[in-house]
Amino acid sequence: MGKARAENSGAVNGLTDLTRLRRRLERLSRLMGCAAGWVFVACAFFVTFDVLSRKFAGFSTRSTTEITGYMLAFGLTWGMAHALATRSHIRVDMLVSRMPLPLRAYMHAVALAFLAVMVFFFLWRGWAVVFESWEFGARDTSALSIPLIVPQSLWAVGITVFFVLTVVLLLEVVVSLASGRADAVDRLLGSRTLAEETAEALEAAGMAHAPGRPGGASAGPR
Repeated sequence: MGKARAENSGAVNGLTDLTRLRRRLERLSRLMGCAAGWVFVACAFFVTFDVLSRKFAGFSTRSTTEITGYMLAFGLTWGMAHALATRSHIRVDMLVSRMPLPLRAYMHAVALAFLAVMVFFFLWRGWAVVFESWEFGARDTSALSIPLIVPQSLWAVGITVFFVLTVVLLLEVVVSLASGRADAVDRLLGSRTLAEETAEALEAAGMAHAPGRPGGASAGPR
């Protein structure tokens, strides 16, 4: 009995450490997601300016395609970790949502494991491209002649954070399953509830109250 209690205590401590690390990564991913959002806003202004200047002033920056392409790639990868943390990725779970909780939790874990493998290949090839660009001093063919290592490194950093968060989340899920906490796995990886979707919409509209106040919407503890 003492051995089982010690093993259970070790699993709980390990889970606590993983949860703490995962939350720190989620805070980082939130900042990266905000940066990605502002990059998309800047991209929209840049394209709008270029279109209007061509129409009414007769000139163009001549670098719109290259710059906006870099901005879109940068914003995409920097928002992926935050999408994972908030369970915002598009999913098809018509069958999984109807499974019993224990089986559903294991299916979540399998899906996350496949995601980790896929992101690893993105990470591997992404940094390989960065190192090749650095080795050959590659630049784009626009008038700005931007060193390709700059946009490619920013893109690879986003993939790296996404991969690290995926692995930490997977380890937390494995420990939770080993501890018989299928409900915790479902809260981490399951589809968002209607209450969570409503809370996010209210927050985006600036109508949500602070937690604990009357009328406040909360997604519940994680």
